Amino acid sequence: MSTAHLDLHDDPVELTAALVDIPSVSQDEAAVADAVEAALRAQTTGFEIVRDGNRVLARTDRGRPSRVILAGHLDTVPIAENVPHHRTPDGDDTVLHGCGTVDMKSGDAVFLHLAATVADPAHDLTLIFYDCEEIDAARNGLGVIERELPDWLEADVAILGEPTGGLIEAGCQGTVRVRLEASGVRAHSARSWMGDNAIHHLAGALRILADYEPRRVDIDGCEYREGLSAVAVGGGVAGNVVPDVATLDVNFRFAPDRDADAALAHVRETFAGPLDAGEVTMTVTDLAPGALPGLSHPAARGLVDAADGRFRAKFGWTDVSRFAARGVPAVNLGPGDPSLAHRRDERVSAAEIRSVTATLRRYLTTPTG
Repeated sequence: MSTAHLDLHDDPVELTAALVDIPSVSQDEAAVADAVEAALRAQTTGFEIVRDGNRVLARTDRGRPSRVILAGHLDTVPIAENVPHHRTPDGDDTVLHGCGTVDMKSGDAVFLHLAATVADPAHDLTLIFYDCEEIDAARNGLGVIERELPDWLEADVAILGEPTGGLIEAGCQGTVRVRLEASGVRAHSARSWMGDNAIHHLAGALRILADYEPRRVDIDGCEYREGLSAVAVGGGVAGNVVPDVATLDVNFRFAPDRDADAALAHVRETFAGPLDAGEVTMTVTDLAPGALPGLSHPAARGLVDAADGRFRAKFGWTDVSRFAARGVPAVNLGPGDPSLAHRRDERVSAAEIRSVTATLRRYLTTPTG
């Protein structure tokens, strides 16, 4: 099977369309990785290029005073009859429809286009295109690079092309998921007094969640809003049985000024009453730290200037956390409305792709300081 051709010098809108037309559902990214590798080798100069599985890495070594990472994942969620792409008019603009237009082949297209067309960048550049971001974290290609090629993640600032509507979304929230489990005694529901209903033991925890007042915190001019929410409830045996086990899954999205230990301690403290009373036990099922925005770093300040001072906090977790854990300030910046990601009608405007391209071109060609 021949490798698809990508023209990195073409309009990044056309490059987005070409990437979308190469199916790349998670764990099936070989064809798009082949196309990206071939295009980088044939159409860029001054880059060291490495292929590692379905990950493509490229970097310059021009002796610039700072290094910027441009990172994007190549995979998409499963296709929903939305490949190949199609287009619709929207006034003077054009809208590009298709799987990955938002998450995040438009961001990849911007990065690839800039790698080929910015002849004299003010920063050394590292490009990282990776696989398996849309599935479980153990398979995440950026995590593989972190474990096997960690020197490729060294930089002064990292930009992930996740969809942000063209605004800088700085840092990200951390996330903790816990399972509260209540135990009781099973009995026939006609003689309920002979049992102990495990579901009822969750009432205290549910009241705590209903009354919880989330914290807001400002970091580097970004307001992060925390949230503690019940996300799943399990319990019940049959319509005539008092249940002896019930579970409540809770997700805490926390601001990045808390580390993982502090976030977990807050969850334990919040449910101290039911835990200490023996009404429930708690098991941690997922824990990922957030990322501070790092906008005070000189290299990041230059990006804010190039974006005309438009930035906001990132709600949710992204791979910027991996960079922040290494001391590298990281932001999300890409075309597309994130609320359209993964949808059957996923779409992005051509104007937004070009706008993000212009913002990053200004940044990459303006010296820091």
